[in-house]
Amino acid sequence: MGYATLMVHLDLRKSNAGLLKVTAELAARFGSAVIGIVACQPIQIAYGDGYFPGAMEEEDHGQKIREMRAAEEEFRAALSPTTRQLEWRADITTEPLRDHHARAARAADLIVTHMDTSRLLDQTRHFNIGDLILRAGRPVLVVPPDADRLVLDRAFIAWKDTREARRAASDALPLLAAAGHVIVAEVAPESHLPAAREGLAEVVAWLSRHGVAAEALAVPPVGPDADSLARLAAVQSADVIIAGAYGHGRLREWVLGGVTLDLLLSAPRFAFLSH
Repeated sequence: MGYATLMVHLDLRKSNAGLLKVTAELAARFGSAVIGIVACQPIQIAYGDGYFPGAMEEEDHGQKIREMRAAEEEFRAALSPTTRQLEWRADITTEPLRDHHARAARAADLIVTHMDTSRLLDQTRHFNIGDLILRAGRPVLVVPPDADRLVLDRAFIAWKDTREARRAASDALPLLAAAGHVIVAEVAPESHLPAAREGLAEVVAWLSRHGVAAEALAVPPVGPDADSLARLAAVQSADVIIAGAYGHGRLREWVLGGVTLDLLLSAPRFAFLSH
């Protein structure tokens, strides 16, 4: 049980050292091939009735080519010593970056990336990672900004009896099998706690049949569900949170909705998300 192919999404214009160390560790653990990917769009800033002059477009193109070459060098330097199967993909494309990366995800079992807080500054190089999670059809492991290794001592499944949560738990089985301790937690009103505990017992039994020993925990909310789960994850010293990702109508561009978005942004924990 594992991930045969990882796809790591590198950022341009900054170091990806921590992200690549985590990816190398995952690849070594599961014997995975690794695909490195970057993409960006050409500059498209209006100037009067047209675009910037050709010289500026050419300069922008050259700069992005240099950035992609630097990212490839960093990718190969970090992974070549320990990973036997490497592939590199770099594109300058006019299509939305979220669509480009989502389509590329068909080649992988797990996407490894980081929370991109700079996406609003340069949309030719960055995009909302939540859009990728909703579109990729593959699980996404979001690496905290300062992490350089994947700690799996304590895994925390943020359970809600939904399709997305069931998908996330299933997708995360290889990680859960490697974890030292697994907690399946649900926040439910007092009147729903008996039903929640019954459902969690079935999840724990299912995990057990996959060789994963887990503990069930059902608690009433203290404030919004997201806050309750984040607080509980902190109390449990969770290293990684597994959660289902989902969108909400007109707020779909923010991708995850209240609970999972807050969990995603809760550094320093890893977030494993599926839609």
